[in-house]
Amino acid sequence: MKNRFFKQVDNTGLVLFRAVFGLLITLEAFGAIATGWVRRVLVEPEFTFNFIGFDFLQVFIGTGMYFYFVLMGVFGLMVMLGYKYRYAMFFYALMWTSVYFMQKTSYNNHYYLMMLLCWLMALLPANKDFSLDAKFKPSFKSSAMPQWCKWMVILQVAIVFIYGSVAKWYPDWLNGTAPGLFMKSKKGYWLIGGLLQEPWVHYAIAYFGILFDLLIIPMLFWKRTRLLGFYLSLFFHLFNSIVFQIGIFPYMSIAFALFFFSSETLQKRFLPKKKIYTNNEIIIPKHNNILIGILSVYFIFQIGLPLRHWVIQDDVLWTEEGHRLSWRMMLRSKSGTLTVRVKDLETGEIKVYDYGKIVSKKQRRVVKSKPDLLWQLAQKIKNLEKEKGNDVAVFMNSKVSINGGPFFPFTNPEVDISSQKWNPFKHTDWLLPSPEDYHKKEKR
Repeated sequence: MKNRFFKQVDNTGLVLFRAVFGLLITLEAFGAIATGWVRRVLVEPEFTFNFIGFDFLQVFIGTGMYFYFVLMGVFGLMVMLGYKYRYAMFFYALMWTSVYFMQKTSYNNHYYLMMLLCWLMALLPANKDFSLDAKFKPSFKSSAMPQWCKWMVILQVAIVFIYGSVAKWYPDWLNGTAPGLFMKSKKGYWLIGGLLQEPWVHYAIAYFGILFDLLIIPMLFWKRTRLLGFYLSLFFHLFNSIVFQIGIFPYMSIAFALFFFSSETLQKRFLPKKKIYTNNEIIIPKHNNILIGILSVYFIFQIGLPLRHWVIQDDVLWTEEGHRLSWRMMLRSKSGTLTVRVKDLETGEIKVYDYGKIVSKKQRRVVKSKPDLLWQLAQKIKNLEKEKGNDVAVFMNSKVSINGGPFFPFTNPEVDISSQKWNPFKHTDWLLPSPEDYHKKEKR
């Protein structure tokens, strides 16, 4: 096992991926400024809904985030060029991780994947060739890498796609309802807008999505289906890029194919002057057991974390508990209504609280159906009132609709949410049961 793990193989796929990945994370950083994402999400709001426990990251919120993202872009360029690669990749990973935990209103699975890949890439010798580091220091240059470097990236990608497929195995996806809802907003697209409204297209999207996510890694593995898998990957990800406009994720996913094609094929097309490594040496490092242990724990965690919603009460589609960090990608449409009431604990006076005055338009839309955001909003309101000298209880009446269905009560309006503790590994008691269970209780 160790011999296979530490066998030296050619690094053409890795160094090419580093260059592409560097370009993509550079575009992500500068693009976030250019598209107004930084302004809307991290500058204009008075506060952000950070991951619970990461409140200290609020110190970064504000106009300084423009400089923050410019610096990230510079680190991204350094990664692409392979200049001071380890430092650049480490600091980009650290800064992007902070951005990721800084806010949840613009949650996207590719943000999480990018965070993981940044840290994985920081561990890999991706600058040993086709880099300024290798050019400036010829003794550093090498065409080889341990085989585990390749398998680590492939396993991470396989986890993403397989869980992405399995998550779609639920009624509203299988009957085309969810894809159909996603396509409604695309009606005005030039040339394809009308086609995207056809029911057969919704079914095609539903089942092609399931099969693609499930089979693309095996197809790229097998030499006979590799080219077909690559062409399907191009179609699938370019379609997603055009229709859903989800940033760099489709192009990052296409770039993963670099780890599946032979070094000879890649060298012939992209790096004709690069020497191919063929010695197949086995070099076992001194602290190999520590490395194997760390990687094993990491991947056990990656495989186990997306399953946590199975041990949490009720349906994750309803409660959102266990939804994040689980590769539940493009699954459902969810909307909500919210009325907030505060009760002065001294006078007993109850009044409707205009929470819109303390959140941005985007935050207001998202907070209505996310229990952790509702809890954070309740804490924020209580603290703001405390600063005015008022001790209040905060009650929230939220109703939620999933995939265009009817609105059902989501929160218990009689519970003071501001007085509740938050436990990320336990069901939230002040959430009402999902509609199916709700009806069952009504019948009893």
